Amino acid sequence: MCGIIGIIGDQEAAPQLLEGLKRLEYRGYDSAGVATLSNGNIDRRRAEGKLFNLQNLLDKQELKGTVGIGHTRWATHGRPTTNNAHPHATDKVAVVHNGIIENYVEIKEELQQLQYRFETETDTEVIAHLITHYLTQGLSPQDAADKALERLEGAYALAIIFSGEHDLMIGARHGTPLAVGYGEGEMFLASDSYALAPLTKKICFLEDGDRVTMTRHKVRIYTADNDNVERPIRITAQSGATTGKGEYPHFMLKEIYEQPAVIGDTLNSFINPSTGEIALPDHIVAAVDKAPRITLVACGTAFYACMVAKYWFEQIVRIPCEIDIASEFRYREAPMPDDGVCIFISQSGETLDTLEALRYCKREGQTVLSIVNTIESTIERESDLILHTLAGPEIGVASTKAFTTQLTTLACLALALAFKRERIQEEERQSYAETLRHLPKLAADILQYDAEIKFIAKDIFQSRDMLYIGRGVMYPIALEGALKLKEISYIHAEGYAAGEMKHGPIALIDENVPVVVVAPSNDPLFDKTLSNVQETVARGGKILLFSDQNGTKKMSDITTWSVTLGDVHPFVAPILYTIPIQLLSYHIAVVKGTDVDQPRNLAKSVTVE
Repeated sequence: MCGIIGIIGDQEAAPQLLEGLKRLEYRGYDSAGVATLSNGNIDRRRAEGKLFNLQNLLDKQELKGTVGIGHTRWATHGRPTTNNAHPHATDKVAVVHNGIIENYVEIKEELQQLQYRFETETDTEVIAHLITHYLTQGLSPQDAADKALERLEGAYALAIIFSGEHDLMIGARHGTPLAVGYGEGEMFLASDSYALAPLTKKICFLEDGDRVTMTRHKVRIYTADNDNVERPIRITAQSGATTGKGEYPHFMLKEIYEQPAVIGDTLNSFINPSTGEIALPDHIVAAVDKAPRITLVACGTAFYACMVAKYWFEQIVRIPCEIDIASEFRYREAPMPDDGVCIFISQSGETLDTLEALRYCKREGQTVLSIVNTIESTIERESDLILHTLAGPEIGVASTKAFTTQLTTLACLALALAFKRERIQEEERQSYAETLRHLPKLAADILQYDAEIKFIAKDIFQSRDMLYIGRGVMYPIALEGALKLKEISYIHAEGYAAGEMKHGPIALIDENVPVVVVAPSNDPLFDKTLSNVQETVARGGKILLFSDQNGTKKMSDITTWSVTLGDVHPFVAPILYTIPIQLLSYHIAVVKGTDVDQPRNLAKSVTVE
């Protein structure tokens, strides 16, 4: 979602703002802009599209000033045009905004009656005009901003600068994250600590309802009632190093290839690599163990991790599980059990729907365990218990290594609970431990099929529709495969439980609709999947099979394409079979020429409804 950066210091702000925006690119955006104070006046540069367009504009039209704000915009209200790009400004104020102002129409109509002219289609422009209106009534910048904030309804993070005020910046957080960075004779605002890492290590995170007034030497955080509040200042663990693509053409491919390493890093944080003994914190295992039911909640790809975990927790641990999409769960008002545990999964730790679902569970007396990749996130700070995936920064919008490390973390948690409950005997424990120790190597082995998958992608990239099917624990992987293809190639794709094909989806089958099947032969439901594939072939469907040697041999006479993977333990098959379907989506998107890392209309971190 949109990214914010603000600087009040003693160096030229524009280059630093641009560097901060580059570190916010991973959030997804369709336009960008910066504004500074130059000789007391607001000056700004905005550009549609990628940051290099803004960079080129700044190279041609230099932007001076040591106070400034910047923004990467993911369009909500209004098309992704230069005119709609932030910062929005009048002659008195400039504003950048992440979120949605729900009552902007009402405010806009009031201001239009007062002869204020609007030039954009955005909800954000009303903020700039509203503050300007109060300034013209003689209010100070501080009072004008506060009075405007009192009128706003919705979710927002804001950074505001004022003409003639070279030592003032005001920010506000309501439902959307915002962090303050502390320097020596300079201060900073940003959407997350990653953007601030090159500028300062001293960070504090605003809480909902907080407002902040910053000068070069002082920060005042206060509430809507004008009461001063203290927020802890911490030393951020974020690295200031910029993440690059290296020799890879896209971040997504780089992150796919990083999976053996980051799966290993995540495993090593939970498991003794020599003995296979799982070493999750005792208090986390104990809290989940006593729960009468686990509720797993997430959005998008992370929700499919929940689906896989449901199979593991129920089949191996024998704990009842409920899974739900965060955007539905938060409004369902589900009754929650005494001593219940809710597990929330998020790469960014900032997804608003997931965060609001978490807050509902807290109000219902649930113990909240969150699995997040981004350190120092809001979800981490508001959870009772936390497990980190060690995927490192994931820049590509379509999740890859974050998903497989989420599955790896959930697998370790499931086995730790199974051991504690003695659902697994010693011989089985050793087998699982051996499987986990070899997981990074097995993931690396699968990457050897990259060229083969690339060749197949050239055969099917022109398809308008595709289906993915799997059964049991492979069903969520089919859903994830279809989602990846949709996200980056814009091909319509759907994932189905293979047994459901004859209940409707089989009507879609013809020779123009490839069907991707994920089915290791040692899966207990393989023979049933084989029957579903035969039904599909009988209707003219073309099959792309991902299986092991035994599986591809059994289906050799009915598949159009097949990729023969190595034999893997059924428990870790969902993790490993994810990798080839990521590669398939990637290569199809590359052949089609789409924007792999920043696909249209998508954002990495969705911080609005």
